[in-house]
Amino acid sequence: MIVGRDRLRVLDVDVTAVHEHGMAEVLSHLIAAGGRRTIVGHNLHSCYLYHTVPEFKALYDSADVVLLDGAPVYALWKRQLHAAAPDSSYRVGSTDWIKHLGAVTGLDRVAIVGTNTGSNAEACRKLEALLPGAEVRGWAGENWGPARERTVIGELQSFGPNLVLVGLGMPLQESFLWQRRDELPDAVYGAVGGALDQISGHQRLAPRWLGRLGFEWLWRLILSPQRVFGRVFIEPWKLAAVLAGRKFRPTETGASK
Repeated sequence: MIVGRDRLRVLDVDVTAVHEHGMAEVLSHLIAAGGRRTIVGHNLHSCYLYHTVPEFKALYDSADVVLLDGAPVYALWKRQLHAAAPDSSYRVGSTDWIKHLGAVTGLDRVAIVGTNTGSNAEACRKLEALLPGAEVRGWAGENWGPARERTVIGELQSFGPNLVLVGLGMPLQESFLWQRRDELPDAVYGAVGGALDQISGHQRLAPRWLGRLGFEWLWRLILSPQRVFGRVFIEPWKLAAVLAGRKFRPTETGASK
């Protein structure tokens, strides 16, 4: 199974258009293919980091799947390439594809890395219920640093998971996956951000109808104003400035792009 990429010209990024219900087949293929595989997702925050943090860009460029996560990213994809798309099921967040893990073939060992001890343990229990017969182990993200990374990597190597859900927050989780790529065991790695807390119930997930309307950001702003305010009201302007700078940056001959 080959999953192609679409180029979003406005944001100058590539995305993988996968229907939510097609993710089980994609994951089954990646697990069967073997090797170290990566699933990430693009929203406006990740687009800004993509254009400003070299190692973040390197991870996304090497990823097997770059999902349409944020509502603005999905809207631009739909407007540019697929205006006739029947619904918003091509906008796939981490919680959207994780709930389909029960339909993935070859999945018998799942690792959960990140969030606090209580939330991590509860997320493990929820996935065990979703995946009867599979072994699920968790490593909390508290006190994260080089020593903790080495410990987790060593235990992941011993465990030999098929799938690793990494919820350390952006961009820490992406930095971990890129910097430690040569030490991590072969598996499918999903950078899932706050999805672990949503799965565990420690963070309330926005109603899906609100997300389809493009107002999920408002839900997150109400729940976590200090963390979300800058991403909603400041970072999009910074991203616009970065993209404008790229568009009008002089070329070697002195002309704009």
